[in-house]
Amino acid sequence: MSEYKMQVETTDRELIMTRFFNAPRELVFQAYTSCEHLKNWWGPKEWPMGECTIDFRPGGEWFYCLRGPNEKDESWGKAIYKEIVEPERIVYLDYFSDEEGNINQEMPAPEITMIFESYQGKTKLTGSALYPNADALKTVLDMGMVEGMTSSLDRLEEHLAEIQ
Repeated sequence: MSEYKMQVETTDRELIMTRFFNAPRELVFQAYTSCEHLKNWWGPKEWPMGECTIDFRPGGEWFYCLRGPNEKDESWGKAIYKEIVEPERIVYLDYFSDEEGNINQEMPAPEITMIFESYQGKTKLTGSALYPNADALKTVLDMGMVEGMTSSLDRLEEHLAEIQ
């Protein structure tokens, strides 16, 4: 775990998570931008990434699948990038989808903003997920979003330590 505990805040319809990493901002940013990195850490340990494609540009897409511990457990996701400012910020729309990339309209779809800041030789990463309404936020919180992201970011910390 990081020497700084992850901070989690919620507002009416926003989930904000902040965590520090003992790695340069540019490297943490890169870990979010390529399948080569993401396959090593995205998703809880029990749900590793099985497939990944990225077109990392505004208007481009990130499409992936997390595979669970049981044979048919899978969770498909699709992100559409809105804004990229290297190595400072990534903004995207985040969707649950099926294996064809069709967006699941029944599931909450937030706008995600990831802010990468240099801080005392480390990186301060702040992720904000803005949901359409409070019920949508409650749905993902009840699904274990905070626990899942905590596990993913623990894995990111391990990945960063291995590649530095």
